Parts: sequence; structure tokens; C-alpha cells
Amino acid sequence: MELQDPKMNGVLPSDAVGYRQEREGFLPSRGPAPGSKPVQFMDFEGKTSFGMSVFNLSNAIMGSGILGLAYAMAHTGVIFFLALLLCIALLSSYSIHLLLTCAGIAGIRAYEQLGQRAFGPAGKVVVAAVICLHNVGAMSSYLFIIKSELPLVIGTFLYMDPEGDWFLKGNLLIIIVSVLIILPLALMKHLGYLGYTSGLSLTCMLFFLVSVIYKKFQLGCAIGRNETAMESEAPVGLPSQGLNSSCEAQMFTVDSQMSYTVPIMAFAFVCHPEVLPIYTELCRPSKRRMQAVANVSIGAMFCMYGLTATFGYLTFYSSVKAEMLHMYSQKDPLILCVRLAVLLAVTLTVPVVLFPIRRALQQLLFPGKAFSWPRHVAIALILLVLVNVLVICVPTIRDIFGVIGSTSAPSLIFILPSIFYLRIVPSEVEPFLSWPKIQALCFGVLGVLFMAVSLGFMFANWATGQSRMSGH
Repeated sequence: MELQDPKMNGVLPSDAVGYRQEREGFLPSRGPAPGSKPVQFMDFEGKTSFGMSVFNLSNAIMGSGILGLAYAMAHTGVIFFLALLLCIALLSSYSIHLLLTCAGIAGIRAYEQLGQRAFGPAGKVVVAAVICLHNVGAMSSYLFIIKSELPLVIGTFLYMDPEGDWFLKGNLLIIIVSVLIILPLALMKHLGYLGYTSGLSLTCMLFFLVSVIYKKFQLGCAIGRNETAMESEAPVGLPSQGLNSSCEAQMFTVDSQMSYTVPIMAFAFVCHPEVLPIYTELCRPSKRRMQAVANVSIGAMFCMYGLTATFGYLTFYSSVKAEMLHMYSQKDPLILCVRLAVLLAVTLTVPVVLFPIRRALQQLLFPGKAFSWPRHVAIALILLVLVNVLVICVPTIRDIFGVIGSTSAPSLIFILPSIFYLRIVPSEVEPFLSWPKIQALCFGVLGVLFMAVSLGFMFANWATGQSRMSGH
């Protein structure tokens, strides 16, 4: 939905005037001149507090990518990983700055509409396609967690081996969960439980972080004990390789699996399609205030990601897997509670992620059409079938993190915001050779290089078979 454009007279074009207003404040703090219409970005003034906006954006950032960060650290080293994570966090903050600047000039509160403003209908289609690709990847990662963790949970309660019984196979269980739980929720016309699900997801991930830290101090290091002692003293079901015999943390390392590291981190920081809607709801909105919301949220997630990766890596060292929960004991009561919490959170989040995909497809394929239940149901069914097939065929969650983190993530973080800035900010305000536009251009080029290098290394790993040889 297009927002109200300022109607003002002056020497500069309307875009430049909007830019000047944006620099002063998103909603003017002073009253309008007598007889003039107040300049507004939104149809209504947001009422969400600064703290709640931070919470909402943190929920948008937080996702399944946190489960793969310890694996990323194992293939880069502690110092190198934290440096890369900090770089991704800072670049994400800068890209949000570009988006907010473009939004203030164009008077737009949706990512797709920025694409339309920059490139017309084709731009809107491209942006919607990228967002759909990213959300499909997120849905796939959530279903993969169900596929890998639900058999362990059921097997623990039934005292059965999850590898031995056909009804405990992960592929069958994700189909059952999709049909009995996810599909009915996805068929709802309105997603009223969205707020509860977001809060639950963040709470579960905080519980996961606390548990990872606790288990690190509980398990300790296996140095000085022979294999028999390790097997007898370790919790039942804990993989012996999880307690690395060296217990030596690498500060800096590079190997063939590093091609998945930066994509996993990029996947973990994508929140950009949600920034403008949260901006719309912010109380007393201004570019500086929303940038502060973004900086606090990204900083909090950086700390949470860094702690999770560090303590997870220092528990299992080089043997940690891409899905870290799989490293812990199947019968450990605390980890069982963590698994249940994560399973509940991701199961309820899948319909939440499906809704924007369906809305984007309806806008692209059926623009201007009235609501139709058959179309509503058909799109949900097709999406769930496609994602289930994808999850059944993909061998590891690392491949999902890698592909989505190498395609849609750099597009949403690097490439699209820089292109929007170059196209939307008028040359009267920022000439093309000005330093801000040169920065934006370099930022976009960095995203293209990141995408090309990451995909190149991943395809090389797949071609040479190193992905399967890694054992993850």
C-alpha cells in the first residue's frame, strides 16, 4: 500500500524534499504551518514503544540459524568466527540504514514497494521472489529440525531406538506433522496467534542458550580419561566423538567447509523485510530512532549468537554438527526439554512464515482478486508439499543454511538495499559520485562477490564429494 506523499513546493524535486524531511524526522515534531496539510509517513501514528519494537525486531532476526553457528565456528576458529560475525552484524545495520533512507524518500513501508519504486513492476516481482525464496528456506530449516529432533523425542518417551522402527522415521513424521498441525494453522484466514508465537520462539532460543552454557560446564573436557571412562561417565546416548579427545579450541582455521560459514551467519541475521513494518508501528518514529531499534536488536542477537556458538563449540570442538542439538544425549532430561521447546516453537512458526509467501504469490499471480478459499487452500497445500519434498531430499540442514544464506540472504542484506539507495535517492541530493553512493555501490558489489564465492565453493564441495565426506 502506497503511503501519503508530502505535498510541498520548493526548488528541489519532491524526492529531494522528502529526503530533507527524513533527515529532520520521520514524523515532524513541530506542528504544520496554518492552512497546510501535515506531512505524514503513515496513515496512522504507531503506538509501539521502543522496547517492544526491539523485541519484535529481535524476534524477526532470531531463527533456526542459531543451531548451526557452533558448526560455523568449528570451521573458522573462535577469533575468526567472532570477527566475521561482527562484520555481518555491522553490515546488516548499515543495510538497514540504506532501507530507512529510501523509505523516508519514497514514503513506502514495504520492501516489495521499494523494488517497485526503483525498477517498476519488474522490481516488485524480483523482490517478492527473493523474499519467497528466503521464507521457503526458513520453512525448510524448521521442518528439517522437526525431521531430526522429533524421532529422538518420541523414541525417548517410548524407550525405543529412533533408527529401528519405521514409524519413528523423520520423513514420515514431518508429513504427519504437516498434515495434522501445520496445514490446519496455515489454512486460517488471519494469523491471530502471531504475537504469541514470536514471543515463544525467542523464549525457547533463550532457554536453548542457557542450556548450552550449562551443559558446557557440566560435561567439561575428556582429557585424561580413556575411552571406557568416557563412555561410562558421559551421559547416556552422548556420542563419544562429541567429547573431542584433544579438547583444544582453534582460534583461526580454514578448511573446505568454511564455504558454509558466512552463509550460515548471513542467514542468521536476515530481518530486512520486517524492518519497515516495525518502523510503521514505532511510536514517535524517526530514522534515528528506528536505527537505534535496529542497532540494539542486532547487538543483542550478536551477543546471543556469539555465546551460543562459543559454548557449543567449546563443548564438542571440531566434531560439532550443523544441527547442534543432535550432539547431546538423547535421554538427558534438560536437553529433552530443550528439544520439546524448540520443536513447539518451530512447528508453530512454519505457518507464520508461510503466510507472507502466500500473500506475495497472490499479489503477483492474482493482483486485484478478491479473497478465495479454494485459492487460499491450494497455495498452502502446494507450498507444504514442495517444502516437504525438499526437506526429505536434502541430506543435512547445513545445505539449507548454505544455499539460502548464499542466495536470498546476500540479496536482502547487501544487493537490494544498495540498489534501492542508488536508484531512489535523487541525484540532486546525493550525486552519483558522492561518498554515500560510492559506499552503497561498494556494498552491493560486496554482496555480489559474497554470493558468487559462496555458491562457487559449495558447488565445488558437492562436485568433489567433500560435503558427504565431512560426515555431517
